[in-house]
Amino acid sequence: MRLSGKRVLCFIDEEFEDLELWYPVYRVREEGAEVVLAGAKKGAVYHGKYGVPAQADGAFGDYDAGDFDGVLVPGGWAPDKLRRYPEVLDFVRRMNEANKPIGQICHAGWVLISAKILAGRTVTSTPGIRDDMENAGATWLDEAVVIDGNLVSSRRPPDLPPYAKAFCDVLAAR
Repeated sequence: MRLSGKRVLCFIDEEFEDLELWYPVYRVREEGAEVVLAGAKKGAVYHGKYGVPAQADGAFGDYDAGDFDGVLVPGGWAPDKLRRYPEVLDFVRRMNEANKPIGQICHAGWVLISAKILAGRTVTSTPGIRDDMENAGATWLDEAVVIDGNLVSSRRPPDLPPYAKAFCDVLAAR
């Protein structure tokens, strides 16, 4: 239980990629960390692309980055919605400024782009947003997992085992 006492916030919105939300959440919980799901509205139920539900423990604005050790951003179509919330972008920026682990997979890179934290960083994502990542100033690599300091990025569901392990490793080292 090397993550006992750690707290991780995970953003949710409609059409998250089901596996990209739940696999890392369960993996982090297996290691002993508390995971809080944050959505636009406390108690709201959001559905993944394949229909798996996730209920928000609280609203985006209910949480302070100083109270968390890491953050997870799932992929799917949810990141396109998440990046429109100033509270989400502010939380991600504050986590980055504090050098706390930020996990992002697939299209989740859109949130980091909108938070303007990718200039000079090395990352990966789904190849579909490679140009977006590079246009935000990042160096993009076609690898299962890329770790650049506090950023842990991954491409897509087949990369979930090494991604979730890498996120837990980075979180445990802090």
